[in-house]
Amino acid sequence: MTARPFPFLPLALVFSWMLAACPARGEDWPQFRGPTGAGLSAESKLPAEWTADKNIAWKVKVPGAAWSCPVVWGDKVFLTTAITENQAPAGGGGGGGEGKGRPPRKGEGEGKGGGGRGAPPSATYRWEVQCFDRATGNLLWKQLAAEKKPTISTHRTNTFASETPVTDGERVYAYFGMTGLYTYDVDGKPLWSKDLGSYSMRNGWGTGSSPALDAERLYIQCDNEDKSFLVAFNKKTGDEVWRVERDERSSWSTPYLWKNKQRTELIAMGRTLRSYDPATGKVLWELGGLEGRVAATPVGDDAMLFFGTGGGQGTGPLYAIKAGAKGDITLKDDQESNEGVAWRSERAGPSMPSPLLFKGNLYILDQRGVLACFEAATGKQLYRERVPGARQFAASPWAYDGKVFCLDQEGSTHVIQAGAEFKVLATNPVGETCWASPAIAKGALFLRGAEHLFCIKP
Repeated sequence: MTARPFPFLPLALVFSWMLAACPARGEDWPQFRGPTGAGLSAESKLPAEWTADKNIAWKVKVPGAAWSCPVVWGDKVFLTTAITENQAPAGGGGGGGEGKGRPPRKGEGEGKGGGGRGAPPSATYRWEVQCFDRATGNLLWKQLAAEKKPTISTHRTNTFASETPVTDGERVYAYFGMTGLYTYDVDGKPLWSKDLGSYSMRNGWGTGSSPALDAERLYIQCDNEDKSFLVAFNKKTGDEVWRVERDERSSWSTPYLWKNKQRTELIAMGRTLRSYDPATGKVLWELGGLEGRVAATPVGDDAMLFFGTGGGQGTGPLYAIKAGAKGDITLKDDQESNEGVAWRSERAGPSMPSPLLFKGNLYILDQRGVLACFEAATGKQLYRERVPGARQFAASPWAYDGKVFCLDQEGSTHVIQAGAEFKVLATNPVGETCWASPAIAKGALFLRGAEHLFCIKP
């Protein structure tokens, strides 16, 4: 642990963290990790305890295999899936229990060897966008985006529909990695689509980076082994606004729109972290030398951006970047901070679940069942504890009502008291493998398992 505190913490900075922990009250959940991409909800009367048969308002079976997250706007819940004949549900694996779901059978989403290496599967898939009634779970409509054989392989724990859709309340944007980008209005009418090409991924592990959206543009980050790029489209017409090549290999992180006290920046993770001007694609600053797998998505507040890289062992660093950074802010070997970097903590970076910033603390989930808590202002580690009974984590944590929620792949949500002391308040199982992060909207939690979509209400 090599974290250097600020020599002086202005009172205004403290207030900025308090405000970031309480986003503007909104009942929709339009994208991966919610309205601000932070996994936070300011709604009241949300559930704190549930089981497979307690506080379940409804659950519906969803065909196919997918780890995309649900998104919610108004009275509609949107979901994507990839379906093939005789397909097993998506499942866990990779060193732990697999809950009630199973990994896909041979030929369903993987090449030879089980890890995704080799040729794409020979089966034909149907990529679908589905819309459910928020109150009842009834299927309102579904649209077939594509029907064909996949062009790449994927890891047995991944799927061909792991990217979360995004909506602005008028349109729904569904990105299926190397299969393409498809846009519909909220009633299911096709609007426009894009074929972005097909490129090989590291070890044949497949894709997972979800789209990001602002008031004007839709952003896609496609880091791969052949030709990595970041592209912005006019969200209404599908016209390409700008495209930049990226000197990167495969990554699975979702681009993040960081609204800080100076400007809005588009953050794209990689072995070099880069900040882009959302309007032009111009690089504002960059930080190189990152280690480990690039899968987690950054999170920030008005003053700082928090991110890291990891792996099965959490080998990468955890960083905090100051708002207003510019140029190359890569740390030198003897540095722990500089004009752009507030602090760095070695071997503390997130592996797959994205960081959670809540009430001045930063929460990092290790895939192996460990939760660490850091003081966001200084990088000081407050605790690092194994969550009792947790096997592995893939879903990103979320927070509301003074509590932090951590969903393990067995389908149990571990409720942790927010703050500097580690305290487990409850464990809420649904009895089904879960890798997708939930949506929180209209007083309910929408949780996707390997086979069902659950609506959880108190």
